[in-house]
Amino acid sequence: MIFQWNYTTPEPADVGTATRLAAELAIHPVLGKLLVDRGITDSVAARKFFRPKLTDLHPPMLMNEMSKAVARLSEAIDKRERILVYGDYDVDGVTAVALVYKFIRRRYDNIDYYIPDRYEEGYGIGEKGIDFAAETGVRLIIVLDCGIKATHEVAYAKEHGIDVIICDHHVPDAALPDAAAILNPKRSDNTYPYEHLCGCGVGFKFMQAFAQVRGIAFNELASLLDLCAVSIATDIVPVTDENRILAHAGLHRLNASPSVGLQAIIEVCGLQDKELTMSDIIFKIGPRINASGRVQNGRESVRLLVEEDYEAARRQAESINLFNEQRKELDKQMTEEAVTAVRQQEDGEAHSGIAIVGSQWHKGVIGIVASRLVEQFHKPTIVLTENDGYATGSARSIGGFDVYSAVQSCEDLLENFGGHTYAAGLTLRSEHVPEFRRRFLEYIDTHISEEQVQATLEVSGLLELSDVTFKFYQQLSRFAPYGPGNEKPIFCTHKVYDYGTSRVVGRGQEHIKLELVGEGSSKVVNGIAFGQSSQARYIKTKRAFDICYSIEENTYKRGEVQLQIEDIRPQE
Repeated sequence: MIFQWNYTTPEPADVGTATRLAAELAIHPVLGKLLVDRGITDSVAARKFFRPKLTDLHPPMLMNEMSKAVARLSEAIDKRERILVYGDYDVDGVTAVALVYKFIRRRYDNIDYYIPDRYEEGYGIGEKGIDFAAETGVRLIIVLDCGIKATHEVAYAKEHGIDVIICDHHVPDAALPDAAAILNPKRSDNTYPYEHLCGCGVGFKFMQAFAQVRGIAFNELASLLDLCAVSIATDIVPVTDENRILAHAGLHRLNASPSVGLQAIIEVCGLQDKELTMSDIIFKIGPRINASGRVQNGRESVRLLVEEDYEAARRQAESINLFNEQRKELDKQMTEEAVTAVRQQEDGEAHSGIAIVGSQWHKGVIGIVASRLVEQFHKPTIVLTENDGYATGSARSIGGFDVYSAVQSCEDLLENFGGHTYAAGLTLRSEHVPEFRRRFLEYIDTHISEEQVQATLEVSGLLELSDVTFKFYQQLSRFAPYGPGNEKPIFCTHKVYDYGTSRVVGRGQEHIKLELVGEGSSKVVNGIAFGQSSQARYIKTKRAFDICYSIEENTYKRGEVQLQIEDIRPQE
């Protein structure tokens, strides 16, 4: 992929602010610029940004219908009614269910949880789950990470004498279900200060309000924040404002004292001796939790996350790890088939998006495959799989393009759909697939901008290699946790040279292990450039080149840094 490097030269006034901030905070001037880029212009705000505190969370009662939700839950507990915690089968859903179930279960035992089967029941609340609730005497269902469009299902529950509290973060329709309470910061009448909570975050706010009303110490709820960190990372929500506070505290909990279930997953991943980051969650922990819902049933992941016995948790984690191995094999096979399908389509038609359809492709993996295609082709993508007269689709997007709106533009063809800006899911009848595909691609072609089509690297600052020290890395790490809205900074250095020891590595000789020096400097800095071995020949000519990179701690040499090189550009 060919990247455009974007670097905006700061205005003189911003340079002055950044210089002043850097001096007041005793940090590198480039880091002062990073603060200004985030809208932070004084040292008080900077210190607050660097030290996220749980005391700065918004009051939960500010959310619409929160008092109704707390009152109905309190009534259920006081009357000894049976409660069912019901959630989606992805990471956000199962962590939300685990958090709410664990918190209530500590004080109330007439409670169970339910995760629908991806293949037999599909996404969201279904009649089968409500029938299970009715058969087991449930009088209150708490729905997490889904339900905002479940008008029929909520009515069906009421027919069985069951109330429903919905905790969701997906975009609602104009008409809301007739639930006992609906907690969703994306409601059109939203009163909550922050709208980008994940499903687990909405569940956390519900429990925070419940704890306040019932006089339960906040620290008891804060012990479950490791689940929030996992959810925020994997659901790719903005890591700003309240999400940043929750993720920061959750990562601290995950590293210092994780729950038994998460500790077992950490060990299965081989991460027990590492300081865990959001990237570790996204690429290691999250996929294993997701694998249960993709290959078997998400209930297995909830069972692991609420487990209190370590030996049992370790056995369950190893079982889920096997699901993940199966998922990876499916992922690899389907991605290869999908890439072939895309190339065949591109030979005959040119579009700014991708829409491909497979027969009998595994429903649990199409979202991952869509993400792989976005990475490779840099286009908004939907992958559909057909089975028994219906097609199920999973869409993913590129930076700045709202793929949910592209799906919504075809809603008259759909049985159901849901999602948010960068990810969406849908179901439709097979006979509507050709028309859906045409209109979906037409919407992208007419709404995407030239800037969005171009793959870009947003450069945060210009550095010399001599600036890249462990002290600089320590100062930089205070900007974490990273994610949308607080992206990991990418830096650029011009005119670097091979020290003479760089080499191609990897099973397929596809990566470059670099040892670099800057112009006029003898300091050697290590780097790794994944998938860029085509540049090795130029690098070995000893001519200068430019690099864009992020900065990591060297996991093999503590106290040293390593560059993760995103792109290499020969000097012209």
